[in-house]
Amino acid sequence: MDRVEIVNSFREELYVALLSDVLDELGQTEQALPAHIRPVDPKRRLAGFARTGLYREIYVADPTRNAYELEIALVDDLKPNDIAVFACGSSGRIGPWGELLSTAAMARGAGGCVTDGLIRDVLAIEEMGFPVFHAGISPRDSKGRGIVAEIDVTVVLGNTVVRPGDFVAGDADGVVVVPSELVEQVVHGALQKARGEKSTKQELLEGAKLKDVFKKYGIL
Repeated sequence: MDRVEIVNSFREELYVALLSDVLDELGQTEQALPAHIRPVDPKRRLAGFARTGLYREIYVADPTRNAYELEIALVDDLKPNDIAVFACGSSGRIGPWGELLSTAAMARGAGGCVTDGLIRDVLAIEEMGFPVFHAGISPRDSKGRGIVAEIDVTVVLGNTVVRPGDFVAGDADGVVVVPSELVEQVVHGALQKARGEKSTKQELLEGAKLKDVFKKYGIL
């Protein structure tokens, strides 16, 4: 499956809980991001491949340095179906994302943004329909509080390692990260589980007992 097929499979048939279940079955039990990372709009689903930015906290802005240099470089280089993943170390000070970055990312066909930092301009982001998942809302800018130290490197959000090129999916239930080497296996497994769930749901609607349906399909 190529990148477009993987993204379309998620958008058309899958959801985050299915991916999480399959990852659990493969022993990948730390792939769901912390529960407090939530979408601006729960109806907006997110799917694509990670482009990472690693922030570090600062306490004084350096007047000789462009505070946004690497942040701008990453956003300007986003491709269709890329997901900007900004790791802020769960800082309560760093607000890396807002309306203008959403606008630039959306114009490049990016699939969304995920951050464990703060965001702002939430009404504008919601109105434009760009999927953004965040750890909190604040009017604060990142300048003088945080700066991108590196881009396209391995980062950690909560207990989840995110590498450039990993598959990232989000919906109203949260965000999961699928290691790039497991993407096809996980998507195929999730598609099979999704089709089995349809049969399970239909039999439950027809009055079958949960224990009998679970025994038949092994899906709950």
